[in-house]
Amino acid sequence: MIEVNNLSKRYGRHLAVSDVSFSVTKGEIIGFLGPNGAGKTTTLRMLTGYLPPSSGSATVAGFDIFRQSIKARQRIGYMPENVPLYEDMRVREYLSFRARIKGLSNGDARRRVSHVIDTCGLEGVRRKMIKTLSKGYRQRVGLADALVHQPDLLILDEPTNGLDPVQIRQIRELIKHLALNHTVLISSHILSEVEMIANRVIIIDAGKIKAADTPQNLISEMRTAGRVQVELQAPAEAVTPLIAELVYVKKVSCEELEDGWNRFMVWVDSNTDIRETLYTIASHNHWPLRSLLRQNATLEDVFVELTRKD
Repeated sequence: MIEVNNLSKRYGRHLAVSDVSFSVTKGEIIGFLGPNGAGKTTTLRMLTGYLPPSSGSATVAGFDIFRQSIKARQRIGYMPENVPLYEDMRVREYLSFRARIKGLSNGDARRRVSHVIDTCGLEGVRRKMIKTLSKGYRQRVGLADALVHQPDLLILDEPTNGLDPVQIRQIRELIKHLALNHTVLISSHILSEVEMIANRVIIIDAGKIKAADTPQNLISEMRTAGRVQVELQAPAEAVTPLIAELVYVKKVSCEELEDGWNRFMVWVDSNTDIRETLYTIASHNHWPLRSLLRQNATLEDVFVELTRKD
């Protein structure tokens, strides 16, 4: 569905995207991740034809996005981070207008508008002015706009931006449903959401791809793959060196609690569980222990590991 080869974008002396290459197969949900200024949005804008590249090539559904721009864009539904909407139009009126702009005939436009209104849960607000809608419904209108011409590929840039937890869950379920008939490329800062819905993730930093794999594989292969939290009634200056010298321990931090209790967070290597060792240390030193919890690594841990500057 998407083939990107050595794609670069330069603004004067600043190289925003540097020799990016990746592929997306039909039916996948891909999480496209990176810190602010990493080159995510620039890459998405090049893929959608909004920006010309400085070098490299890309195709969507077999069409070159630069030499066959119109045909490529006809197969893309793009929802930008800040959805531009005509606020003085009603929802159905706006979607009909957008459908005609995208080349649909009157009959096809009516059918597709009715379909996306139903798909995106807009039936109850179809006659309302867009300016009266909540943030959640505006996002749904933007998504319906991206879907109205029945594209092969959906590119969603921060689709849950500014939504409350209930709205985020609703959009997440909607994206899962849309993936049954569309390939989805989604950029988001809410990594837990991406981890729940993405088949693969691509992590970009400083304009270069740092990793591309399934969330599960990235988590299992990361250098620091998990944490153990332990609460002890013991002095930090005595506990920290003992834990830090253990095999597989990468880092130890301490948070002071009440009545002489301390909470230690221990970062460990992949597939390592040191809870039994920590219990033995506490028992041997007669330190009261009230909590010992293993916290599995997440996609957020992978992201921080790959993009941290220290």
